[in-house]
Amino acid sequence: MRKFLLAGAALAFSATFMLAHAPAHAAAAASARVEFETMTWPEVKAAIAAGKTTALVYTGGVEQRGPQNANGGHNLMARAIVKAIADKLGNAIAMPVLPFTPNNASAEMPGTIGLTNELLEGVLERIAEQSIASGFKNVVLMGDHGGGQAGPNNIYAKVAKKLDDKYGAQGTHVFYCDQVYMPANGEFDKQTAKEGYPPSLHGGLSDTSLMLYLDKDGVWTRKDQLPNAIGIPVSADGKPQMDDPKAVKNGIMGDGRRSSAELGKRLLDLKVDFAVKQINTFIPPKK
Repeated sequence: MRKFLLAGAALAFSATFMLAHAPAHAAAAASARVEFETMTWPEVKAAIAAGKTTALVYTGGVEQRGPQNANGGHNLMARAIVKAIADKLGNAIAMPVLPFTPNNASAEMPGTIGLTNELLEGVLERIAEQSIASGFKNVVLMGDHGGGQAGPNNIYAKVAKKLDDKYGAQGTHVFYCDQVYMPANGEFDKQTAKEGYPPSLHGGLSDTSLMLYLDKDGVWTRKDQLPNAIGIPVSADGKPQMDDPKAVKNGIMGDGRRSSAELGKRLLDLKVDFAVKQINTFIPPKK
């Protein structure tokens, strides 16, 4: 009987201990979350109150990426990159990735669904203002696809300036982080060129390697197609050679045959580091 009483007392103590500490465990779990769409509204509200006042708005895209990569690769990469940036910053929440960006569909290679620049501008503006209405004090715009980020008509920079001018006097700011895209990619290209890898652009070494690293379940990449991951040659200075007689029109600019998960991890780390350093100049971390 004494054994039963002792066992019952131990169970009761264990249950009481777990109940007493459950809120603390739940709070700790909630504080570790950084993805807006996987959080509940009380968790978002608590996170903002605790200092996570920066919303990271990252765009992806859906487009043909050669025979070895799924069309939604930009979105796979964008979700991983923006979450890693939020984790490293410590004061940010990753907003849901926008899955469409400027591009044009084609029946020849049916893998692309694109927006116009005008639509992207309106959507980015709306998402940023909705983030501000939710209580965020800073919004950072970033993109995984070049459409809308190039030249004088840079949609991201345009929206950031317009909204920063509108809300800045209230202590709320909107920024455009450009380092996560071309500068980080350029550094990766420089490093791999020194190691003897061929130059690549769309669907080549960098894209394929990052997708291989992130594709834990084997649904986003076709490893059996890596021997065919070569398309339009790219010169050493990064220009596609459209008229090269060896050019293959398959959605790839460059050569992705030597892609690897190890190279993909390197690129992910570069993108996160480049982005975090730039964002910290916009919003200095609290000491």
